[in-house]
Amino acid sequence: MLRLDSLAKRFGAVQAVSGLSLSVRRGEVLGLLGPNGAGKSTTLSMAIGLLAPDAGTVEYEGLGSPRSASVRARIGYAPQSLALYDELTGAENLRFFARLQGIRRIRDRVDAALERVQLAARAGDRVRTYSGGMQRRLNLAVALLNDPEFLLLDEPTAGVDPQSRNNILELVRSLADEGRTIVYTTHYMEEAARLCHRIAVMDHGRILDVGPLGDLLARHGGATSLVVERGEATERKLVADPVRELGELLSAGGVTGVRVEPPDLETVFLSLTGRSLRD
Repeated sequence: MLRLDSLAKRFGAVQAVSGLSLSVRRGEVLGLLGPNGAGKSTTLSMAIGLLAPDAGTVEYEGLGSPRSASVRARIGYAPQSLALYDELTGAENLRFFARLQGIRRIRDRVDAALERVQLAARAGDRVRTYSGGMQRRLNLAVALLNDPEFLLLDEPTAGVDPQSRNNILELVRSLADEGRTIVYTTHYMEEAARLCHRIAVMDHGRILDVGPLGDLLARHGGATSLVVERGEATERKLVADPVRELGELLSAGGVTGVRVEPPDLETVFLSLTGRSLRD
């Protein structure tokens, strides 16, 4: 388990994280959603030991603090900003980072990581020739070099095409199926809904709520929308019992079309934060 307890971090006049507490269970994918500037990346930086919190603690259960090198050796991290060298090949990038981490059997680990992200065929090509999606996958391969128990992925599909996004999501799901503990930040609601066992919504450096999607919908989703068409006129109604309401509408006649729109994760997000993910 990863436990963040009462974390705080300030940069000058900006309080990036304020009293944040969160636990991540072993073997789960925890989604971390928040508007730009909510403190997600700062939280991950403290969780991997890159930044020391001003207050509070980070602990990997049974291991200790990520400020310890032995603990960091069991963590994989893919940053939002690509950490790659354009003039090196894919394999050269991985060998470089493997040496920095003191990884043994470098060739085996590099080959395994490239195979895992489906880049073995492009291992000898310079990274500057890679598409955006391929660079994202190589960035993820760096995080997998040490075969980590814990993976912290910061916007791992940012700026990629739909096919690459799907490949990355399938990879993350397979990593989770192997029992790895994953923290996943994303700007895409459908990714969090598809991948995550639990979702934490944060804003202004605090966790607003956390739970499985169904629980969040029950607490913050609100009513179901019923979109009714009568000829060229369209009416949207919030209803508590869409089945009963639909039956009454059809019995009354005059309805030419109807659509049921249940609350979704975006509804939850807007309810909690009062603003869109990209504000």
